[in-house]
This record gives sequence, C-alpha cells and structure tokens, in this order.
Amino acid sequence: AGEDSRHSLVLLVVERGMAGFERGRNLKKLGLDAQDTAELFFEDVKVPKENLLGEPGRGFHYLMEGLAEERLLAACVSAANARHAFDITRQYVGERELFGQPLSMQQNTQFTMAELDTQIDVVQAYLDQCVADHNKNRLTAEMASKAKLAASEIECKMVDAGVQLHGGAGYMEEYEICRMYRDSRVSRIYGGTSEVMKLIIGREIFSEKYRSILA
Repeated sequence: AGEDSRHSLVLLVVERGMAGFERGRNLKKLGLDAQDTAELFFEDVKVPKENLLGEPGRGFHYLMEGLAEERLLAACVSAANARHAFDITRQYVGERELFGQPLSMQQNTQFTMAELDTQIDVVQAYLDQCVADHNKNRLTAEMASKAKLAASEIECKMVDAGVQLHGGAGYMEEYEICRMYRDSRVSRIYGGTSEVMKLIIGREIFSEKYRSILA
C-alpha cells in the first residue's frame, strides 16, 4: 500500500499439473535451438500458500535485486562467445588461401582481427572489474548495464565479422560460426535490450550525483 503500491508484487511457484496452468507448443526461434521456449497460460490458477516466495508485496524488490547480477552473467557469456568466435575465425583464415597465400596474410584480415581482438580484450578487462566489484557487493545497475551493452555488442560484431571472413563457408550450417551468428542475435535483447541498457546508463549520467560533480 501507499506510494509503493504499484511495485507491490507477489512471487509464486506455479507447478505443472495445477488446474488452469497450461504450457503451449514449443516456439520456433532464429537460434538457440537446444533451448525450449514456449508460451505459458494461466487461467484462474489456485496456488497454495506454501508456494509463496518471500514476503507478500516484496516481489518487485526481489526481482530488482537480481537484475545487476543477471546482466553481468549475460555479459560474461557474450564476452566468452566473442572470444571463441575470434579463435575459430583466426584458425579458419590461417588455413584458407586466397590469391596464393593464407587469408590471414591479407591486410584487411589483419586490420579487422586486430580491431576485434583489442575490443574483446577491453570488454573483458571491464568485466573482470565488475566481477571483482560484485564479489564485494559494489556492483551497481549502471555498471552491469555497461557490461551487458559492451559485451553483447562486441559479440554480435565479432560473429558478423567471422561469417564475413569465412566467406561462403560462413553461411553454411556445418560451420560453427554460422550457428553462433544465429544464436548471438538474442544477446542484445534478453536480460534487457541494448536500448534499455543505454537508458539506465543515461539516467545515471544525468543524475544528481553527476550534476553535483559538474557544478
């Protein structure tokens, strides 16, 4: 009740078999084929009191408490995927020949890979700092948003470049970079889109804290 009533949510455990709860068909996605995704339907579901999670009315706060960690975890996955995509692309361009020499000897390939290697390392350095801060309970929503934004963007940039450097082979399902390209697209969406991350970061930039520094 009161000012915070709009955030007064309750977390409940809804189990399979409960009357009124149904799971829809598996949805077909662009990628992540190994992960089942389906719609859930709730109609007059009766949930017993013992299935209450935490205190009534604190559901929103519980969800918010885990958001920064969730986004940091997503960022770590994206950074790892970016580095793996880099490694398999480096191996491919070292073996593929073009105009009588390995593709890795072409200046365009070297410039592209040099830029990506640098950006992945920079993101990883920031992630390492965020993990250290999280372990000390100092990770903020803004820091986690920066981590997810940077990591998911470099992941998608890397897999796109990887497909390009693989040439026609990169468009074939038998090559891992092709599957990584499909799977990576959702990383800029789930856990908060890149646009939402920018909003969180932007609000912090123009918060009272920053204004007081500039004053």
